[in-house]
Amino acid sequence: MLENIRLSFQGLWSHKMRSFLTMLGIIIGIAAIIAIVSTIKGTNEQIKENLIGSGDNTVNVQFYQGEDPYEMEWNGIPDGVPVISEETREKLKELKHVEGASLYTTRDTSGSVYYKNTGLSGGRIYGIDADYLSICNFIVKQGRAFTDSDFENFRKVVVLDESSAEILFQGEDAIGKTLEIRQEPFVVIGIIAKSSKFEPVINNMEEYETYMAGNIGAVYVPDTTWPILYNYDEPQAVVLKLDKVDNMTVAGKSAEEILNARLSVQEDTMKYKAADLLKQAEDIQKLGQSTNTMLIWIAGISLLVGGIGVMNIMLVSVTERTQEIGLKKAIGARKGKVLWQFLTEAAVLTSLGGLIGVIVGIVLAEVISKVTGTLVAISVPAAVLAVVFSMFIGIIFGLLPSYKAANLNPIEALRHE
Repeated sequence: MLENIRLSFQGLWSHKMRSFLTMLGIIIGIAAIIAIVSTIKGTNEQIKENLIGSGDNTVNVQFYQGEDPYEMEWNGIPDGVPVISEETREKLKELKHVEGASLYTTRDTSGSVYYKNTGLSGGRIYGIDADYLSICNFIVKQGRAFTDSDFENFRKVVVLDESSAEILFQGEDAIGKTLEIRQEPFVVIGIIAKSSKFEPVINNMEEYETYMAGNIGAVYVPDTTWPILYNYDEPQAVVLKLDKVDNMTVAGKSAEEILNARLSVQEDTMKYKAADLLKQAEDIQKLGQSTNTMLIWIAGISLLVGGIGVMNIMLVSVTERTQEIGLKKAIGARKGKVLWQFLTEAAVLTSLGGLIGVIVGIVLAEVISKVTGTLVAISVPAAVLAVVFSMFIGIIFGLLPSYKAANLNPIEALRHE
């Protein structure tokens, strides 16, 4: 086998231009497939990051009525929905892939939050427990976060995110200032932000509304002071911190089962649901799946053309080396040895073309990324499969020439001019 490979490279090198032109169809086909697959994979990762946020391994489980979150402000506290107990929270924390669980309540801020004459419209106010900020990957930019004393003593203190601080205070130092939340005074003690800043790629208005919803501003108060503003015993939502993003769906479904088992509501449409952003990302990715598959098949046509080119050049090679084949058979070379020599040469030719095609495809994918701004992700399995597939093409299309060479009559071959 090693001798066959050595002879194959020797033959390729002695006809460098012809070998390169023969490999060109394979190179173009493999390069196109690698570039397309890398761009598709990169686009899918971009969609996932845009929806979920880079590194934000959390999933929210809220109480729904039908397809929309249940609005306590308009509908009141629903019958048959108890407050989530500490025992239930411990069950949620024990779920597979879950590293932490926090409880919170939330309302819209419109008409509720003011600093002097400036209001915060379209944002959210949250009543959170002591674990919420760490579970959601927030860090303190100014001031401080809530302490156990704030919760125990029912202190009317508030923490703002950077968006709400900018809207309400417009560049002023917010720390120590007093806000009005539903006409109750709350002192600002801190400004927070996500620990890793993530800016999604926005291409149109629809994507803006999808990805930027909820980024208008947020106000956080201790959950022990929530009844001062709204209701006692208001059902909470849950945020779970996971070991990784890919486990959002399974962890969310498990949390739904635990929380819905506690309900005694009359309507089937009223239940806890996980905000499955991972599934949303997968649904968006599936929309372009048929187009992506078609592009890969079109690129695969050039591999077929390249394979025909390989068969053609191998037939030429058999004709050129007829006397060499006859001499080998005359001194005792068997059909199998001749067959494997030419099959090896065809496989080496296409494998080398496949390897060059992978390199060209990676370079092409990077160029596409630079020109269009599209994220690319190189698929190692696709690259390996491409080289193996190109070798397989060499064997398939080299079979006929190799069979022809192996079955040459040695006497006629030696007489061939």
